Amino acid sequence: MIKDNTVFVGNKPVMNYVLAVVTQFNNGADEVSIKARGKAISRAVDTAEIALNRFLEDVAKKEIVTSTEIIDTESGQTNVSSIEILLAQR
Repeated sequence: MIKDNTVFVGNKPVMNYVLAVVTQFNNGADEVSIKARGKAISRAVDTAEIALNRFLEDVAKKEIVTSTEIIDTESGQTNVSSIEILLAQR
């Protein structure tokens, strides 16, 4: 059984995503992945740091993966940076 404990970060306030991450761990998740693309990357980093520093004492950053995705737009293809921050129980 695969649990999909992924929080996709967009344009909502950071605390919305922090709450989502904390809720995942409180519901028994061992790992939670925070994913974002483009301008939302800084919000994803803020989400991870606030969750770790204020709410989750026995959770740590396990892995951070950065990549570039090619997406189609009206004006052709463009490159968009993306990040995945994996948080896991210690």
